[in-house]
Amino acid sequence: MNERVTLLATAIVVFTGALWGLYWLPVRSLAETGLPGAWGTVAITTAAVLLLSPLAFMRRRQFARSNRVALASIALGGAAFALYSIGFVYGRVAIIILLYFLTPVWSTLIGRYVMGWHTSRLRVLAILVGLAGLSVMLGADGDLPVPQGVGEWMALIAGILWSVATTGMRAKSDLEPVAAAFVFAIGATVSALLLAPFLELWPGGISGEGLAALLGLAFATGGIWWGLSVASLMWATVRLEPARVGILLMTEVVVGAGSAAVFAAEHLDPLEIAGGALVLCAGVLEVWPARRAAPEQSGRD
Repeated sequence: MNERVTLLATAIVVFTGALWGLYWLPVRSLAETGLPGAWGTVAITTAAVLLLSPLAFMRRRQFARSNRVALASIALGGAAFALYSIGFVYGRVAIIILLYFLTPVWSTLIGRYVMGWHTSRLRVLAILVGLAGLSVMLGADGDLPVPQGVGEWMALIAGILWSVATTGMRAKSDLEPVAAAFVFAIGATVSALLLAPFLELWPGGISGEGLAALLGLAFATGGIWWGLSVASLMWATVRLEPARVGILLMTEVVVGAGSAAVFAAEHLDPLEIAGGALVLCAGVLEVWPARRAAPEQSGRD
């Protein structure tokens, strides 16, 4: 039975990573067909909140007894994902994903200097490798190695916020997956709604079949990505070693970069590929010691 559970959890994590590698497709589709900027993310996350509300209501007692820091951390995780989602509208898919996957660097720094966790040599190396990858990737065109444009900045900030959020979730959260996904979606909705007016004006004149199509896509995306996949991932991650989760989720990078090359003709140049490889290497180095030192866990799971 334990082996079956492990295999199921592993499959869920791999599938979730691959699924999020395709998430940019509905986000950009909404942006191109009537909901520009952050408004598409507002629609998606609002749909997720509405879909999860009945299930969350059935679990309302969990919220009352849950730690407030845990709730805030989960909501902050949703805010991080909202920034990540919006970033796809303004930046290249592979770069947005890779900037987000710098979370091992931020997680290790937070664990060391905020939580007081021991930092192994491998994790110090992960920081150095991750920062080197960031510099190579962002400086590939000869410019200063800093994010270019609002999308890349959002992805970088999203990774930092996610590292903060996961630290709080691991330390305090005991919410079960559906309830956590609901709080997660609320945090994302509020954040996207606050940002949306500053990025693009509310689009007017959407009605009839166009509105129905946009709502259908928003509810499908919110239900699949923000509801089902997030709840499933939260179930799976507590049943696997953090090292395995961190590595399996890297399917998101492969699927995201591949799908962007095929469907959006977005290709990375050799230096960007080299920088991206260093970022992924940093992720592997960061989770590797988790087999021996569980309290040091960090990264995206």
